[in-house]
Amino acid sequence: MYPFRTSLFIVLTSAYAAAQTQPAAPPGDPVHLDHFTVTASPYSRHQTELAQPTSVLAGRDLLLNQSSSLGELLSGQPGVSSTYFGPGASRPVIRGLSGDRIRMLTDGVGTIDASIISPDHAVSLDPLLVESVEVVRGPATLLYGGSAVGGVVNVIDHRIHTTKPAAVFNARIEARAASGNGEESGGAVIEGGTGMFAWHVDGYRRNAGNVEIPGFAESAGLRAAESAEAAQRGEPAPAETAGSIANTALTAAGGALGFSFIGTPGYLGFAYSGHNTLYGVPGDAHQHGTEAEGPVRIHLHQRRIDARGAITQPLGIFNEVRFKLGAAQYRHRELEGEEIGTVFRNRGFDGRFELLHRAVGPFSGAFGWQGAESDFEAIGAEAFVPPSLTTTNSLFLFEEATLQPLTWQLGARLERQGIALEDGSSLTRKETVMSASTGMVWNLDEAWTLSLSLAHAERAPNAQELFAKGAHIGTKAYELGDAGLKPEKSLALDLTLRRRAGFVTGSLTVFANQFRGFIFEQPSGLIAIEGEDGYQLVSPTDPAAIDGGLAVFNFAQQDARFYGGELETVVHLLHTAGQQLDVTLGADLVRARNTSDDTNLPRITPVRFKTGVAWTKGLYSIGGDVQWVSHQRHVAPHETPTAGYTLVSAYASYRLTVRQLIFDLYVRGANLGDEEARMHTSFLKEVAPLPGRSITVGLRTSF
Repeated sequence: MYPFRTSLFIVLTSAYAAAQTQPAAPPGDPVHLDHFTVTASPYSRHQTELAQPTSVLAGRDLLLNQSSSLGELLSGQPGVSSTYFGPGASRPVIRGLSGDRIRMLTDGVGTIDASIISPDHAVSLDPLLVESVEVVRGPATLLYGGSAVGGVVNVIDHRIHTTKPAAVFNARIEARAASGNGEESGGAVIEGGTGMFAWHVDGYRRNAGNVEIPGFAESAGLRAAESAEAAQRGEPAPAETAGSIANTALTAAGGALGFSFIGTPGYLGFAYSGHNTLYGVPGDAHQHGTEAEGPVRIHLHQRRIDARGAITQPLGIFNEVRFKLGAAQYRHRELEGEEIGTVFRNRGFDGRFELLHRAVGPFSGAFGWQGAESDFEAIGAEAFVPPSLTTTNSLFLFEEATLQPLTWQLGARLERQGIALEDGSSLTRKETVMSASTGMVWNLDEAWTLSLSLAHAERAPNAQELFAKGAHIGTKAYELGDAGLKPEKSLALDLTLRRRAGFVTGSLTVFANQFRGFIFEQPSGLIAIEGEDGYQLVSPTDPAAIDGGLAVFNFAQQDARFYGGELETVVHLLHTAGQQLDVTLGADLVRARNTSDDTNLPRITPVRFKTGVAWTKGLYSIGGDVQWVSHQRHVAPHETPTAGYTLVSAYASYRLTVRQLIFDLYVRGANLGDEEARMHTSFLKEVAPLPGRSITVGLRTSF
């Protein structure tokens, strides 16, 4: 710890000394909504050229909103929340959908981990040094498969160069420290190239202690219920934890080495990367029955190799031929004290091959193949999913035609999934699913566009949904899969109005998604009690259930409907050569109903509003925002409401240039009101609120 603090002090002192010697150019990155994105199309496209709504987090916004998990990094984006399982594990929730309906990518290739199995399993990357994050809201199954029925999150890390670097040598060094959990983190990216050769090296480290909170870890409702139960037994009320959340410390470290050969015919590149993290699981998620297993930590380890290549010279009717491939070995061990409880392993690959063809009449586009394999196993007391080998092979087609003022986007995908259990049962399951979409972008004038997207998507059930049987302590449930589940089908409609120029820019989207055979965990009304011979399923009225147990959930299928809207605007109050003043306004709404039972679905994001201001003058930038999250009263059966809250944040940054060095010094305060905030989308909302007030100071040096 102390060497890191000393290094941070030296870097900050050097920046201050440099600031006294020479003025700097004004910082760029004005607040705007327009970026290029590559995730929703085979071609790099401007956001206003896509039928699907997208968000891109990059530049200053990415720097200031850094977090230890991808879910928390993106939770302020339109339509995006998180599963918040403490600072160590958090996946994005898009329009109320999460898990195997949100595709997680790194440079267009799957993360190859175990994060879809449980919300306490982290995504196998740290966002500290990434260059940007793309979010596609709504179905993106045409390019990335059935698990993208809710959207795609693509992390761009630039570890494999596809174009020649602008300089022979350049670097970016970052250091940051935060008060709310004592975090100290830092990393560096060094890259360059000469001739046909380009290279990339990066490394990072993050250390953080327990998360500080403004009040009690347990909610008022849970504390009252526990006190009442203790009184009935004639016992004193249990001691409550306040001021911090126990067992939320984490460490993370990793890095990568990449190199590419880039020439006139195309490019070929490779990267080797590793990621390690050790983090605690907060709350009593791993306490069940009457026996406490002690604080549980997860030690995650991944090593992966990535390859990318392309022929960029025309080959007959093709403009470009390209491929992406990632292969990884993943393991995480769940430590109960110092003992190893359950071990999860996943070995697999994810790859795609694309052929981009020349214009045929008004049509241009691409078709290709995507394949993946996941060899998954869990060993230990909490191995509730049997070992399995899952393979997928897909063919996809994407076409675009521009007939001014309209641009049409069409696509289709045929996917074959096979699951073979490796537990000696010889059980197999094979499914063929098909997805198709059509979209239209109408250029109303130079400033306005209207986009419409209609998509039919199908998703085959995964191994957990089909074959789970056992205690899933991460969600405090006993899960029973159903081998008779059928593919999940949905029909989604998005309508987006965008304005890209003028006094006000931004977008307004309304959406609806109708599911047939929506797969979810349905409470059975039984309780799983742990005994010497394993778990027994009993009625809640059974005397054996007096000390509690795990609620039993069956994976079931019923129809469902998701609908809502998203607003993101920027009011450009002042834009001159020397300064900018912008006001941002945002809101999102999602409702989700089980239409078969006419009930609400669980853990759906409540209504949220956000407003902020950003002022830049010369070398300085100052800003802040306020987010209002409403009380969630639209709850599912057996689910409790969640109180609303308000989060206030502010930042200040200063950029200076000294010869070839660029320094970005910044400070950011989060939850400045130190308000208790519990996320309705989290399984741990009753025992783990969001962090309290925290101040982060950081410095980025680039040259």
